[in-house]
Amino acid sequence: MWRIGLTGSIATGKSTVLKAFADLGVPTLSADEVVAQLYAGEAVAPVEAAFPGVTRDGAIDRNLLSQQLAKDPSGFKRLEALVHPLVRARIAGFMDDAEAAGHQLAVVEVPLLFESGYDYGFHAVAVTWVDDAIQRQRALARPGMTVEKLETIIARQMPQAEKKARATYLFDTGMPVNKTVEMVAALVAAIRAKGPKNEP
Repeated sequence: MWRIGLTGSIATGKSTVLKAFADLGVPTLSADEVVAQLYAGEAVAPVEAAFPGVTRDGAIDRNLLSQQLAKDPSGFKRLEALVHPLVRARIAGFMDDAEAAGHQLAVVEVPLLFESGYDYGFHAVAVTWVDDAIQRQRALARPGMTVEKLETIIARQMPQAEKKARATYLFDTGMPVNKTVEMVAALVAAIRAKGPKNEP
């Protein structure tokens, strides 16, 4: 089975591309959704122990956690050390299950894939990208986003040009959505035409 990682900087259309894969019957998973599940489950106790006061109603409150991390950015490393192993285990299990079910490919969205330095066993990486001006416009339109917050996020992310250089497949999401969907469909068709493989 082809194991494909999907990544890209903030507001570059990762969710749109992931949905396009899912609409074609491809098993998909979002690392952000995995984190959300963990923050309501097995990660609550260790994260609360490391960052006291970030739990609300039995789950990790991401706003409270963000406030603590903003005051002490060194906390990111401690948080990643706690959460990343749990996320990796969930992703590995998802891909193994997809392969056992007979799927030819599965796609996992990992926003900080390159930044993490962990390859998750992916055979290929799809990168979403968009013109910097469009990226900023999209990001700043999000609820609660500020210029300062966006700058902080972008500073933690690898430059788009570098991500594009590392990509196996590129998706420019600055074009109409139907064009992006067509590109995903063409890739899925090409992979399915090759037949099941363990290596691309």
